[in-house]
Amino acid sequence: MSQNNFPKLHNAMWPGLVGKGPDSEPPISLDTMLDLTAAAEVDGVRFDGVDLFLFDPHVNIDADHGELNRLADKVAARGFAIGSLVAPVWPPTGGGSAMGGDDDRKGFVTQVRKACEIARTLRALGVRPYGVIRIDSASGVADWAKDPEANSRRIAETFREACDIAEGYGERLAAEGEICWGGMHSWKRMVQLLELVDRPNTLGFQADMAHTLLFTLGFNAPEDRLLPADFAWDSDAAFQSALKTMTDALRPWTIDFHIAQNDATVKGSGSHDKTGRHCLPNDPNGKLNIARDAGHWMRNGDGAVTKAFRHICWDGCMFPNETMMKQRTWNDILSAMIAVRNSHGWSE
Repeated sequence: MSQNNFPKLHNAMWPGLVGKGPDSEPPISLDTMLDLTAAAEVDGVRFDGVDLFLFDPHVNIDADHGELNRLADKVAARGFAIGSLVAPVWPPTGGGSAMGGDDDRKGFVTQVRKACEIARTLRALGVRPYGVIRIDSASGVADWAKDPEANSRRIAETFREACDIAEGYGERLAAEGEICWGGMHSWKRMVQLLELVDRPNTLGFQADMAHTLLFTLGFNAPEDRLLPADFAWDSDAAFQSALKTMTDALRPWTIDFHIAQNDATVKGSGSHDKTGRHCLPNDPNGKLNIARDAGHWMRNGDGAVTKAFRHICWDGCMFPNETMMKQRTWNDILSAMIAVRNSHGWSE
């Protein structure tokens, strides 16, 4: 077995919250998510840490120092580090649309500032040695499409303000492109937005394999598709070529990476818009060879490992609670993560 010890292997805690709620299934508590993650083991290898969503009932965005100290203790007690944090920038969670009015944009930037304060505290407590803060446009594609160029410029303006905040805390922001976020819903529009912001030392891209797969298919942006509308998944060469075109454009911006599987369909749950369906790693309908295809993001055009991020994270949003409560689910996920590190990791 490979002796690579980087990137560190993390599990996302937010699948216990995203797509859950009164119009779906009950949330899964942070303690339960931590315990399921801690119990996962494959050939003596365990998860190294977790990434967190800064939203109740997991982590209050307004948590005081005592609450954050208790959070750090409970994570460290399981042998985990904390990596990337998701800032709750959406209107229902206290934020606002990045292309909205002054109040919306103020709410967005305020949530980024609060996330940065939590990030700094967790670093000071010694439990967060790496990681970024995740954001998106908090804007729908239909609203964005009413004036695409002006709205992308408005989002970029808000992101630059968020960058000013992040730099003051020594943090970096990662924008996660998904087909449900206006201005970030295609690979070309994502690159355009990153270039409009033009703060490469502070704002980068968070790639999620399930979401970026849909970029190649042109969901919500057929003009930017890389595979034909009638693609029958009968040509791996064509698929690999599409992945290469997309990742060559976005890899230079990528500072955070989610391992995931997708069956080339979309899914929504609860109040969450339809976006890339996260499948279990061994789903027979999955279109990705996870270990192989992660290499498009983790190796450069010459095939060298980029070492662009210190950890990778599994994202399995909107899995049914029944699936998430099975320990085998997390063992299978950990096995897929190990295979990625064996193939594209490094030792220190």
